[in-house]
Formats: sequence, structure tokens, C-alpha cells
Amino acid sequence: MTSPLSPGETSGAATPVEAASKTRVPLKIEDWLTVFIMAALALITFANVLVRYFTNASFAWTEEVSVFLMIVLSMVAGSAAVARNRHIRIEYFADSGPASRQRALAKFGAAMVALLFALIAALSVRMVWDDIQYGETSPGIGVPQWWYSIWLPIISVAITLRAIGLMLRGGVAATDDPALPTSPEVRAEEHAP
Repeated sequence: MTSPLSPGETSGAATPVEAASKTRVPLKIEDWLTVFIMAALALITFANVLVRYFTNASFAWTEEVSVFLMIVLSMVAGSAAVARNRHIRIEYFADSGPASRQRALAKFGAAMVALLFALIAALSVRMVWDDIQYGETSPGIGVPQWWYSIWLPIISVAITLRAIGLMLRGGVAATDDPALPTSPEVRAEEHAP
């Protein structure tokens, strides 16, 4: 006789939706990058505040690096949002109607995101090349500008691939930990009366 499963356990066999919603590249990458970037931002800002408080001077590089990290943070979080199908949308249209229409809208949205970020990646490669070719330096601390701009095409390609993955999964969001706010369980609770 088998025992019933407790709330956190699974039978080991994935349902068709769970199997279709697996990503080849783990979502933990974006999650951990977000943690590291946020920690770096907090440490840089805290160090600058301490230095300003005790010495009446500040680190010259903190503003430039902080702005760069904020941009990278928003793009990394955008990549995770695309994979989880939680990107900005009008929920009245996206989450109402028959399931087939919801999936079609999710696939269409993913296709548009993939197209947009593929275009951004292609155009930003030219920008990086110009930064390298003309020896552009950053305005604050004078390091080569391509050290910052190289990340735009790289993360844009990552977002493009996440959007293509969402399309190939048929608009089904990537699976998450049931405790996370992006999980299907929590989203169902959001729509409960």
C-alpha cells in the first residue's frame, strides 16, 4: 500500500504541462545574478556613504558603476520575466478567455519580445564595435566604454533565447518553486475571488 503524498512532494513523474515548461538553461542563473548584482550595488553604495560621511569626499567610480549595474540588473530580471511569462502585459486580455487564446497571445508576445531583443542585440554589436574602434572611454573614470556596452548584446541575446524558449513551450511559463510569487499556484491565488 502506498502512502499519500504530502503537500510538498511529487510522484516523480512530470505532468505534460510540467514537462513542457522545463527550460534547458536553469532559471537559477538569472536569480543568482540578480542576488549578486543587488549585493554589489548595496556594498558599493554603502561604502561610498561611509567614505563621504567620514572624509567629506567620495569614490569617483561609484556612480558610474552603480548606473551600469542597475542597467544590467533590469535586463537580467527582464530575462527571467520573459522565461516565466510574467513580463508586463494587459492582464485583462492576456489572462482572460479560453486557454487557447491565452497561449496564442503568450506566443505572439514572446515572438515580439524575441524580435525586439534580436534587433537590439544586432544594433548594439555595432555600438560595441564603434566603442572599440574609436577608443571611447567612460566619462567618469576613463575606462574603455566597451567594458560596459559589451553586456547589452550579450544579455539581449539571452532575452531573445528565453523568448524563443517561451514560444517553443507554447506560451507556457517556465516552472518555478511553488513558494515563489511567479509560481502557477501563487498566480491562481491572485485571481481567486
